[in-house]
Amino acid sequence: MEKINVSIGWSGNNYSACAAGDELNGAVLVTHKTLEGLKKNFAESLQFHLEGCIADNDKMPEWLVKGEYELNFILQTSALLHSLDGVLTRSAISRATGINERQLGHYASGYRNPRPQQRTKIISGIHEISKELASVM
Repeated sequence: MEKINVSIGWSGNNYSACAAGDELNGAVLVTHKTLEGLKKNFAESLQFHLEGCIADNDKMPEWLVKGEYELNFILQTSALLHSLDGVLTRSAISRATGINERQLGHYASGYRNPRPQQRTKIISGIHEISKELASVM
């Protein structure tokens, strides 16, 4: 099954999602207040886009026409940090990663983008926190 990569970011007060490419005959863009709402709306918007392309007789890969694909949602650091609001504090993430809380705030707002090494640290720190929580009896 083919995968369609969907990049999810945070823009102001909403999540934003984008997938583009020649196989899609353009781009599909969606915003929503919640991550789950965004994923649902993106799938619906992609389907609407594909139906329009098919109606217009646009050349499309067979796997796309048949719906033989899955959406691979990739969260940018800003969206990742916002998705954890109310679940993990930035203070906890800071302790687990060694990254200053203020810097995490810059990453969450999109004011700054972390280097790949910093992003890896953030993800590893979140995984460590989840392991700790899973070990509680």
